Amino acid sequence: METKLREKYKIFNRDIIKYIAMVTMLLNHISVIFMEPGHVVSEIFLNIGYFTAITMCYFLVEGYKYTHSKKKYAIRLTIFALVSEIPYCLAFTQEGVLKFHGLNMIFTLLICFLILITIEKLSSTILKIIVILGLILLSSISDWALCAPIFTLLFVWADGSKEKIKIAFVISMILFGSFNFLLGIGNYPMSTNIFYALESMAGIAVSGIVIICLYNGKRMEKGKVFSKWFFYWFYPVHLLILGMIRILCL
Repeated sequence: METKLREKYKIFNRDIIKYIAMVTMLLNHISVIFMEPGHVVSEIFLNIGYFTAITMCYFLVEGYKYTHSKKKYAIRLTIFALVSEIPYCLAFTQEGVLKFHGLNMIFTLLICFLILITIEKLSSTILKIIVILGLILLSSISDWALCAPIFTLLFVWADGSKEKIKIAFVISMILFGSFNFLLGIGNYPMSTNIFYALESMAGIAVSGIVIICLYNGKRMEKGKVFSKWFFYWFYPVHLLILGMIRILCL
């Protein structure tokens, strides 16, 4: 009875959750690019947007075992990472038209994917650790630096276990909150810094609740091809539009 009751609320498939992630990412980017930090709406948009990165890391790990061609997947990530780089820098340049702002999130997902390949393909534990540490270090110049690769490793460790997935999300929340707290030292009073660090964990908490409690483990029955390419193209296109709006507002 209890199991049936739990299953009743698993109403979201993978594609619906990804669509939600696209919306929360858009709100986050609107906050970062156009809104004054500290305002209520700006903080809500910013923090709920943290739903996206960890959600994509979760689905990257989950989908890795079902990927028909890992080579094609890596090439696809590489192409869209390159396509997205100028729109990414265009959107997040703070002064002027275009400056390098680091590597975009699809580059980060590519790094996470390479970590998964490393875990699968390398038999030497020492070599595996060296390569993974190198990839984590490489992520330091990309969006969601360090955090996204660690999220990925946590989900690899969880290996589909519901209890371990819960632990992975809790650790991820604490890690991200601590990261934001460290960045805020010297920039905010202690009480304000603690508050900002705690609220930054909200998006990850919501992602955990959605995936653990509401995700049914399925994909959409219709529109799979459309959804697949929509998720790839939405990233560079929405950044390009936001970047153009930012330039028009200069």
